[in-house]
Amino acid sequence: MTLRSRLLILLSALVVLTAVALTAVLHASARAERRDQAQAGGPEVTAGRVTLTTPHRMVFRNMAWGPHRDELTAVPASDPAAPRTASGVKCLRFHAAAGTGVCLQAVHGPVSDTYRALVLDADLHATAHYDVPGIPSRARVSPTGRYAAWTAFVGGDSYAGTDFSTRTAIVDTRTGELTPSLEAFRIVKDGRTYHAADVNFWGVTFASDDRTFYATLATKGSTYLVRGDLRSRTVTTLHPNVECPSLSPDGTRVAYKKRVRGLPKDAPWHLYVLDLRTMRETPLAEPRSVDDQALWKDAHTVVYALPGDYGADLYETPADGTGKPRRISVSAVSPAYLP
Repeated sequence: MTLRSRLLILLSALVVLTAVALTAVLHASARAERRDQAQAGGPEVTAGRVTLTTPHRMVFRNMAWGPHRDELTAVPASDPAAPRTASGVKCLRFHAAAGTGVCLQAVHGPVSDTYRALVLDADLHATAHYDVPGIPSRARVSPTGRYAAWTAFVGGDSYAGTDFSTRTAIVDTRTGELTPSLEAFRIVKDGRTYHAADVNFWGVTFASDDRTFYATLATKGSTYLVRGDLRSRTVTTLHPNVECPSLSPDGTRVAYKKRVRGLPKDAPWHLYVLDLRTMRETPLAEPRSVDDQALWKDAHTVVYALPGDYGADLYETPADGTGKPRRISVSAVSPAYLP
């Protein structure tokens, strides 16, 4: 083959690759434009004032296409399918309690996105912000509003895979003191201090004493429920095969997702509730694989997200294993219930 022929082949390949790239960009741009237009039959969303002190409300990230996509929106907790009030504040993940919120945001740059965590006051104004080292995954605020936590992926993109790493941070919202990673805490496993290079934490959930929290610890291919102590800076393993725990309002039970043998590798989880006094597990009635950190709506019901036509929909199911799941809201994720 002559040099001229090789150059022509190379030039042709470059033209094809450029055309493919241009087509992909145009397609992405067109899809982004469509997302700014409300879909037919979607929820009604209008701009308005949203606060974290209005009682009996559910605040969540609105995923419905239209001008308020990704904004924090509010509806009556008793009628989650009601028209939505949009705040103008955009979050990828969100949670709130006692008039304090945490909002994980994307910061769009010319080359790539970065991420940050905002601590919000009752009027959704940012009182502090912190860099987040990867793609936001989980967020929680303690029942008193004193602490906020978040988890980010810093490698890989799914808990179902093995090629990922996480960073979980906790901040004191009163003092601003930040623990950038729970990996700085001492781990007690089987009664002994434990060290391993592959340790990961995710899915913090707080007790109401401003000291105790629960989370997932992953190491050597296994996951564990751990109880953390913010004063002694320790975490202690309690129960195996627990991911994304969520503590009940009375602090006696944990809802979580558990890997179940026989399920597909990309959808391996089933929802359970663990009684912390007896360590007895109860499988919940949701038959589908739930890749979410469930939220306790009240002492009897847990809420969680499943994939929907426009990102995710919210479902609820009884926490005692009875009944059946019920969809309560479309195009919604990251809910918080205001009492």
